[in-house]
Amino acid sequence: MGLTNRDGNMTEMKRAGLVVVVTAGGRNPQILINALARRFSEVVVLLEPAESKSVFVRRRARKLGWPVALGQLATMVASKFGKRFTEGRAREILETYGVSDVPNADVRTVPIPSINTPEALDRLTKFSPDVVFLVSCRMLAAATLSAISCPVINFHAGINPRYRGLMGGYWARVNRDEENFGATVHLVDAGVDTGDILYQTRMTPGKGDTMHTYPLLQTAASTGIAIRAVEDALAGTLRPMTVAGPSRQWYHPPVWTWIWNGLSRGIW
Repeated sequence: MGLTNRDGNMTEMKRAGLVVVVTAGGRNPQILINALARRFSEVVVLLEPAESKSVFVRRRARKLGWPVALGQLATMVASKFGKRFTEGRAREILETYGVSDVPNADVRTVPIPSINTPEALDRLTKFSPDVVFLVSCRMLAAATLSAISCPVINFHAGINPRYRGLMGGYWARVNRDEENFGATVHLVDAGVDTGDILYQTRMTPGKGDTMHTYPLLQTAASTGIAIRAVEDALAGTLRPMTVAGPSRQWYHPPVWTWIWNGLSRGIW
C-alpha cells in the first residue's frame, strides 16, 4: 500500500512502530539504519563509542593467549588500512543493492557510554520501543537483556550456527564453504550469536572482494531480511527457528593466517 506524492508517483507508506537501534556506528550499521528508517515511522539510534583496542586485546589474550590476540590485532589494523584501497568495489556494492551509507540527519541519535550501563538502560526503557535491533554493538549483559520487554533482534554478518562471532564470510571462503557465505538475523539470547534464527540470506562474493569488503557485501545484500524481521516483531508474528548443524564461534584470523591464505589461495 502506498500514497501518491505531488509528482504523481507512488511512495510506500511507512510502518508504525518505534525501532531502537543499538550500535557502535560505522558504514555497515548505517546501511541498516537507513533501510529501517525508510520502512518504519520512527527509528532511534543509541550510539555506543567503539571499544578500545586495549580492552579488545586483553579480553582476547585471556581467552586465546597473547600471541594470537596480538596477531588478530595486526589483522584488524591491516583491514582498517586496506579499506582505502577497496573503495571502488565498496561503491559498486552500494550501487548494486541500492543502499546508502550516508548518515541520516532525520534519525535521532542518542550517545550512550555502553548499552550495559544503567544510564543507557534507563534511556532505552523510557523510549519504550516496540523492537530493539542490534548491529555491531557490545554483547548485551544478561541483566540488560532481561530488562528489555520487547523483542531484541541482532544482525550478524555470517551464517549461524556455523559462523558465529566474527568474519563469517571470510571463514566460509577459507573453509571452502561458499554456499554458507551470507548473513543472519536472529533473536538475542545470552550466548554469542546463539539465538533462534529468524531469516538468513546468502550471496556470492565477487573476485574483487576481500576481508575489507565481505561484511559490506553481506550487509548491503541483507537489508530485506532485517526489515522483514522487524515487521514480524511489530506484527507479533515472529517465527524463530532452531537450525541444526555445526556450531562454532570464530574470531579475526591472526595476521599470519590471513597472509598465508591470501598468498596460497587468493583469499584476502
